Amino acid sequence: MAQFLSEENFERFRTLIYDASGIHFSESNRPILESRLRDILRKNNIPVSDYYALLKASSEELKLLLDSVTTNLTRFFRNTSHFQTFEYFAIPDLLKRKEKAGDTTMRIWSAGCSTGEEPYSFAMVLRELLPTGHKSEIIASDISLKSLVAGKEAFYPEGRMNGVPEKYLARYFEQKPGGYLVKDEIRNMVRFDYHNLKFDSGFRGLDVVICRNVIIYFDEAAQQAVIDKFWDAMSPHSYLFIGHSESLFGMKTRFEFVKTEWASIYRKNVDG
Repeated sequence: MAQFLSEENFERFRTLIYDASGIHFSESNRPILESRLRDILRKNNIPVSDYYALLKASSEELKLLLDSVTTNLTRFFRNTSHFQTFEYFAIPDLLKRKEKAGDTTMRIWSAGCSTGEEPYSFAMVLRELLPTGHKSEIIASDISLKSLVAGKEAFYPEGRMNGVPEKYLARYFEQKPGGYLVKDEIRNMVRFDYHNLKFDSGFRGLDVVICRNVIIYFDEAAQQAVIDKFWDAMSPHSYLFIGHSESLFGMKTRFEFVKTEWASIYRKNVDG
């Protein structure tokens, strides 16, 4: 099949996307970029050169392109072993430390939250775990505006409910025609916000950062930059969850590798 973009245009677009987001399109995933661009150009009836010029001139148009080229695969309670590690290892440890420090707030960031299943899943677990008098602050961010809108709406078709434990389904969802709506007590625990991981979030003092199956789309330099930003955003003793197929091996990082009974995660530990 003939390539949709010339070599020059492929290089121009992938460089523009990389500089804006850190997302790297290699030759092997070139068809994905070409497919997305083909759809955009046909829909808007605009030639390649004019569209590229528009992207250079409009940050909003660039956001829409980044939205279209991102992959938003997610589901409730994805990777059960991570939730077991969160429930039985990370949260108990953090609660002990917070009790000593007189801190009653658990601060969590779901980075690359897609359509909201991930942050809502962690919110449900926290709802069960946090003692009376404690509260949580869960920030859910993504580069996809469409995904953020879906997350805020918190309505999921029946086919998307696979993996939700029965006790959570009964307690935290309201059945509606064609699907389920997350109840307000869980929706109100999560704040959705647009964020591009290319830039500093401004968050500080986070207890848990969850960024699963996101940095696989970045090259080594962009991965390093993102991980460094996570370090800056996290509290002195905190936990980082990344995807099972992702690793910090070979990076210059101070995160400790922690192998639990259920899964492997990373810990920021600056107090020994």
